[in-house]
Amino acid sequence: MDPEESTLSASLVPPVRYRAFMSYSHADERIAGRLHRWLESYRLPHSVIGKSTARGEVPRNLSPIFRDRNELPASDSLHEEVSGALSQSACLIVLCSPSARASRWVSQEIALFRSLHPDRPVLAALIDGEPGEAFPEALVAPGPDGVAREPIAADFRRQGDGQRLARLKIAAGVAGLALDELVQRDVQRQLRRAVAITGASAASVVLLLTLLVLAINARNEAEHQRQQAEGLVEFMLTDLRTKLEGVGRIEILESVNERAIAYYGEQGDLSRLPSESLERRARVLHAMGEDDHRSGDLEGALAKFSEAHRVTEALLSAEPDDPARVFAHAQSEFWLGYTDFLQQEHERAQPHFEHYLQLANQLTVLEPGNVGYLRELGYAEGNLCSLHLARQSDVAMTLNACRAALTTMERVAEESPGDPGVLIDLANRHAWLGDAFTAAGQTDEALDQRQQQAEIMDQLLETDPQNASYRQDWFLSRFAIATTLRDLGETERSLASAREASREIKRLTAADPDNQDWQRWRIRIEEIFPQARMEE
Repeated sequence: MDPEESTLSASLVPPVRYRAFMSYSHADERIAGRLHRWLESYRLPHSVIGKSTARGEVPRNLSPIFRDRNELPASDSLHEEVSGALSQSACLIVLCSPSARASRWVSQEIALFRSLHPDRPVLAALIDGEPGEAFPEALVAPGPDGVAREPIAADFRRQGDGQRLARLKIAAGVAGLALDELVQRDVQRQLRRAVAITGASAASVVLLLTLLVLAINARNEAEHQRQQAEGLVEFMLTDLRTKLEGVGRIEILESVNERAIAYYGEQGDLSRLPSESLERRARVLHAMGEDDHRSGDLEGALAKFSEAHRVTEALLSAEPDDPARVFAHAQSEFWLGYTDFLQQEHERAQPHFEHYLQLANQLTVLEPGNVGYLRELGYAEGNLCSLHLARQSDVAMTLNACRAALTTMERVAEESPGDPGVLIDLANRHAWLGDAFTAAGQTDEALDQRQQQAEIMDQLLETDPQNASYRQDWFLSRFAIATTLRDLGETERSLASAREASREIKRLTAADPDNQDWQRWRIRIEEIFPQARMEE
């Protein structure tokens, strides 16, 4: 092509006026409006503004986005205004639903956009129905090579990505960015709710966070300063977090996590960090997701666990026999499975729990004398025990799984005499085996296991009466004994144990009313034993 022909062809290409064109069925007008408002108000992270991508330089925001179709006439062709907007749009967003698949206009818009811009992206947003009944035919129609298209959709459904992660996928697609670059910013924004810590804990946290901020500001001066900051993060994830969990205040843990994740947010390109730093960042995401669990935000927890899983899976793939990588990915598998388990998605939880057990077994083979890895195996076996109980699996299978979990933890307790954390784990496994005996109709054996659990909790509370975690497990043991005694027909003893559980859960919820787990347990105890509440 000579220069004159090239200039003429370029002049025929309409200029880009819209960041995206949103195509949808009128039945999905409300959802389209919400997504449109969110996209136009979304502000991209400062660290990526101006970055060169396949879509040009990254802008400050994603506006304007075209979505107005109120002027469409009752005809078989697209209105001139819509056709013009399609010709001037950098990409196409298709809201996929059964209504969209049945819409003549949506199919025409997809076909016209692809004919005008075969090189520009079409982003699918699955908002309702399964892909086969929601994707318009024009979306999956064969391309010029004759191969059927298989669009990768942002799944807005509850069982898919969820609203938050799906929106970020669409925003990343419009901006031409990797999803991780936006997830990191979203995580930081969700954590700007820290509350001051009182007393000695407050002084300790302030001192540690000040040192961490200083280390972050000076991170480029020398490698030893980066290592110092990483050491502080490690301390915050281990010793400090363990101590603060005993306080029972979720917002205190959130303030620690906020500073830890802020450190990684300041590092810029995460791919340049060493594997140990990426793994530690995944552990911070695990901790943040755990705190979301406590506050009842399962959607937020799932987003963080999914991001951590992506990182730990990649690290394990690079070093499959490194115990640290195996351990980190085992935690990701556990948290994803546990999130599904809490939402009663047992079919989805099972493969995560089974993979967790496989990784835990691998750890005990890699380091046979490591008691911590043996304890991890006890956790994994306990998860399957809980899953069998929840699914009401075969009685023999359930008993075997719960006995295995208890046996493993008894071995751990022999190797770690007097360790409070191990004693808690041992008490829990007595509780689960008690539940398995209850399911098998062996009530006397169930009571024996629950009483062994209660004895361990009495012992722990004597050493630390204010520990919120101990107090939680203590009231749970009393509640379980109450229900078991009731089943055995021992009404007075049952009611006495229920009163103990009721009094303790009321004290806990009064100290931390934001803890949704405790609120749910309080309601459950009062519903099952209303006499305990009325007679106090």
